[in-house]
Amino acid sequence: MSGSLGRRCAAELVGTALLVVFGPGSVVAALTVGGGELDYAGLGMIALSFGLVVALVIYAFGSTSGAHINPAVTVVLAVTRRFPWTDVGPYVVAQLLGALVGALLLVGAFGTGAVDLGNIGGVAFGDGVGYGQAILAEALATFLLMLTIMALAVDRRAPGGWAGWLIGLSVTGLVLVFAPLTGAAVNPARALGPNAVAAIFGGDVAWTQFPAYVVGSLLGALAAAVLYEVLARPGAAEPEEPEVQGTQGEVTGSRG
Repeated sequence: MSGSLGRRCAAELVGTALLVVFGPGSVVAALTVGGGELDYAGLGMIALSFGLVVALVIYAFGSTSGAHINPAVTVVLAVTRRFPWTDVGPYVVAQLLGALVGALLLVGAFGTGAVDLGNIGGVAFGDGVGYGQAILAEALATFLLMLTIMALAVDRRAPGGWAGWLIGLSVTGLVLVFAPLTGAAVNPARALGPNAVAAIFGGDVAWTQFPAYVVGSLLGALAAAVLYEVLARPGAAEPEEPEVQGTQGEVTGSRG
């Protein structure tokens, strides 16, 4: 990797690790305080924590890497020619590693008891939720996230400075609505990290459910991006060399 790509991947790794520490970490904290029980007020605090850390990461690393911190976002930006395919692999690897690092940090902070508290904030289907329902829930949640990204970060007509807060707010909203169904991962890296580390420490992980999180997030993100391109017409990036875009628009110093 070039120096610039290395810096961007490092930012994606750190950003995704922070997402896991303060997102799933808030689940572990809420279950710890609640004695293993979680009510809707607790879910509200979890949703707020997710939204705040997403906003923080966008403002901290958006100008460096685009702050995708989500393989579905990276892949769909490449599909819509707003991110170079050559960078997709390194970005996704960095995001997956960041999610694993974040989950390991939670085990270090809370101890292996975090595995007993929802698999370190891992995701799983809610009671009575079928596979098709889970895919639809993840697709709808990711649709909202990607639509917000397209409107506030990708579209050059968007007012400056608001992307981080409003993308974070959209995450808060989707967690409040869809977490009871699937945990509202909207992110394959966030779905993988806590569950993988929980499995290492003896957690009971339903791996057969994992493809639903990948398929749902990709379908939802792709649908939102295509719909926005068709209806809002934000303007295409140069087809010869797509701009490196993300949650803070074009990335400064992304070449080389």
